[in-house]
Amino acid sequence: MVFLYIAAALLVIAGAFLFMVWPNLGRREQMKPFEAQYIAHRGLHDNATDAPENSLPAFRKAVENGYGIELDVQLSSDGKLVVFHDGTLKRICGPDKELNKCTFEELSSYNLAQSNEHIPLFSDVLSTVAGKVPLIVEIKPEGDSVKTAQAAASFLDKYEGIYCVESFDANAMRWYRKNRPDVIRGQLSLDYFKWHSPIPWIAKLALSDLWQNCLSRPDFIAYDHRQANRLSYRVIRRLFPVENVAWTVQSQEELEKARKIFQCFIFDSFIPDSAKTDKDQI
Repeated sequence: MVFLYIAAALLVIAGAFLFMVWPNLGRREQMKPFEAQYIAHRGLHDNATDAPENSLPAFRKAVENGYGIELDVQLSSDGKLVVFHDGTLKRICGPDKELNKCTFEELSSYNLAQSNEHIPLFSDVLSTVAGKVPLIVEIKPEGDSVKTAQAAASFLDKYEGIYCVESFDANAMRWYRKNRPDVIRGQLSLDYFKWHSPIPWIAKLALSDLWQNCLSRPDFIAYDHRQANRLSYRVIRRLFPVENVAWTVQSQEELEKARKIFQCFIFDSFIPDSAKTDKDQI
């Protein structure tokens, strides 16, 4: 009898896990454009040059060199959708201020890294790229991610180019799932136990093991390639034929290793070898 109870409990746990992590299947074909080109992380950038991350010159360089582009969007305090990664300006612009508490006018007064470039509007980036290469648009969790998702959609609805969206915040992807179901969406994650964060243990477990998929039902999973051997992620890859996107590959050696698992590659800090090989799903 005890054995039956244990078996039943294990079945319930397994069923709950499958329900939580189940991705949206059947859209691998729509990810082919992202497989065909390496994806330049925040554009083809170098923060010590006049083409720093998430700048118009970095995006132009990516286009000129035939790379897809990954970029980050969030809202200023006056509702302008800008392209910027960090929650604060300190690392890239200097002032220790939260981006979403600054107006766009104030943001425009700061330089990006060592350049004369400024934080661009998302609309200007879309005009610059103009559909020439695929875009991966990350909806940042800072502020209200759902409002950011809505703002991004208002521009992307009119964009004539190949793109998909992704976020660490499943609520943003849930909004896309409900309101823009035809747009390819991805769930970003990593092993949160290897990332210094004050969030509770149970939250780290849920986020690391992709329980948030029950909200986003992603068409692809973008995972920190260095942590791809996490058991739960390995199980998900074996159970579900979903697209796997590697972030962020920073050397040719890392790229060759990531090929064994992932189908799409976001890179920075080096120029990938143009040769591509068949990649086996693990």
